[in-house]
Amino acid sequence: MKRRALLAVLPLVFGTAALLTQSSNQSANPREAATVNAIGTAQVESKGMPSKSDGDLWPSCWAGNDKLYAANGDGKGFSVDGDFADIAVSEITGTPGNLSGATISRGDQVGPVWSGAGYNRKPTGMVCVGDTMYLAVQDLALDFNDVPAATILKSTDHGRTWTWNKSKPMFAEHVFTTIWFADFGRGGSLAPDGYVYAYGLDGNWRDSFDDTVADPQSVFLARVPKRDVQNRSAWKFYTGSGWSAKIADRKPVLDDQRRLYAQTYGPNASNLSVISQGGVTYLAQQKRYVYTSWTEYTFEFYESPTPWGPWKHFLSKDFGGYPWSTSKYGGYGVTIPSKFVQPDGKTMYLQANVCPCGGGGIGTSVYNFNLRKLVLTPADDRPASNLPGADNLAAPSTGAVAISKSTQSGSLAALNDGARTGSESDFDDEVKGASWWGYEWPARHKVNNVEFTSGAVSAEGGYFTGRPRVQVRQGRQWVEVGAQTVSPAYPGDASAGVNTTYTITFPVQETDGVRVIGLPGGTRSYTTVSEVAVRYVSQLADGGFEGSGKPAWRFEGTAANGVDRGLGFAHSGANNGWIRCTCTGWNALYQNVPVVPGTTYTFGAWVNASANLPADQGRFGVRTGTTDLATTTFGAGTGYVHHEVTVKVPPNTHELTVYTGFNAPNQDTWIQVDDFTVS
Repeated sequence: MKRRALLAVLPLVFGTAALLTQSSNQSANPREAATVNAIGTAQVESKGMPSKSDGDLWPSCWAGNDKLYAANGDGKGFSVDGDFADIAVSEITGTPGNLSGATISRGDQVGPVWSGAGYNRKPTGMVCVGDTMYLAVQDLALDFNDVPAATILKSTDHGRTWTWNKSKPMFAEHVFTTIWFADFGRGGSLAPDGYVYAYGLDGNWRDSFDDTVADPQSVFLARVPKRDVQNRSAWKFYTGSGWSAKIADRKPVLDDQRRLYAQTYGPNASNLSVISQGGVTYLAQQKRYVYTSWTEYTFEFYESPTPWGPWKHFLSKDFGGYPWSTSKYGGYGVTIPSKFVQPDGKTMYLQANVCPCGGGGIGTSVYNFNLRKLVLTPADDRPASNLPGADNLAAPSTGAVAISKSTQSGSLAALNDGARTGSESDFDDEVKGASWWGYEWPARHKVNNVEFTSGAVSAEGGYFTGRPRVQVRQGRQWVEVGAQTVSPAYPGDASAGVNTTYTITFPVQETDGVRVIGLPGGTRSYTTVSEVAVRYVSQLADGGFEGSGKPAWRFEGTAANGVDRGLGFAHSGANNGWIRCTCTGWNALYQNVPVVPGTTYTFGAWVNASANLPADQGRFGVRTGTTDLATTTFGAGTGYVHHEVTVKVPPNTHELTVYTGFNAPNQDTWIQVDDFTVS
């Protein structure tokens, strides 16, 4: 059995491998030419604001009359003193944190069950075309593990009465049977054309725990003229390059085959697919479509410039394994009601509810229409402009958004509160292969220094196994930084210590994200942290050639060059750099160092030169561009000799080049270099 679950009576589903997308090359596609950038940072609250309502799922639409309408499963809706029903529709007024409403239809008034005694009705999507409302309803198995049929209902009186084709469902045989609609604002006023856009899943509404049907891993798209939503023959399905009336011609607009929580320590669900019933909302100011999905323990977010893609995954909000608490919980049926998108276009509210029956352990307090704040800030792709200095680039004033795999408390405020005490953990019940702590920014920054301060440590975890590494975000992907050094040396076990700071240095990176990542240690696979500071400082990277990955040093000339690793030639440590050739001309190792104008720096290095190097043909120095600011020369030696120069940085200069090399005499000649410094 691939997973374990606590599901018994009600749906219990809460919330960077391959992600495949397809998109069209059509020239007349709506919203095709996005004029703003992709989403840069995302912040999701760890808990929501309940309302006086009862039920789950809650697909909604904002009607032309300015009211919100939402459908729930298994509950009383907004009339909590009324009758229970497997499906109900409510009319909602107010603002997040101050909502009120009333149930206006329920049960058989809303729609039928097509598939027999083993199924009941579940709402999956709602769309308002002016004041006409359409509601997608599916037949969901009583064990929640397959969806064989679905249809679309219509109301012209704001949800009081509904009509539908009573002869057969619009969709059957587990094909396109979990349906939701693109949300284009009040009455659909932001719609780009005369169509309603509908997204669909095959098989089931989320991961099928018992494999009755295949887990949904693809999202499909259809569109239909606004006047013909209930006319099945008018529907056209996206084929990857156009539209077809044949549902068999459809191709995914999003295919995500990731699996989360491959193994858990406890008995809860594991090995979860990530595509589930959710919603797509168009953010007009950002010119972006956002799809909200979820798994048992996470919210999953995707963005696209068009309804069909390319869709890109931009966030997993991980709430950890059970038990949850009233201050940290995920949910299911995740949507962004357009009515609550704020005027800044970045602040909005996410609806997600939690079933009271399952492993979350937080009772009925969130089994209602439940909103939490979501802030999506567009990326700023201009080049980084920050200058070297002592400032912590992770300070809240910089727009930094703290990130981690998960967080046990539900808050990452400790990462940049300035205190190197206390402890935050990413224990989440997963037997996980990576832990990380760091930041993302909407704009790019230059960084070359991360100070990671540990939290509490025990035999269960709190430390990295092996040395933690720094990764930076480039082109929306996380990549490893080369030539990293850690000081003091990280032990890779529980002796890493409590509230101990480790400084990781590396070559300058221009990036919009940075994180410390590694294999979590202990019997429960987690790490802890009390503070993470990020800086862009005047420093040499890998001055002792001890760093991991590609060396920080560049080379000019024609000679052979590289790093001796553990060969016994180093001035200190295990490694050193070298240059060697039988050639002529200038050959040097060099590195660009960020500096502050008007500041005086002293650069140093240890050099050992072979007997064939003529006097004064070796040179150690500092330059700006091609202009030397300070140099010292050397010739043949019998061991390492320390060389040092002092320079005052000229005005408007933010980078100097430190180098050492020699003019080759056309004889076998070499130098060994080590322990470069700047102070």
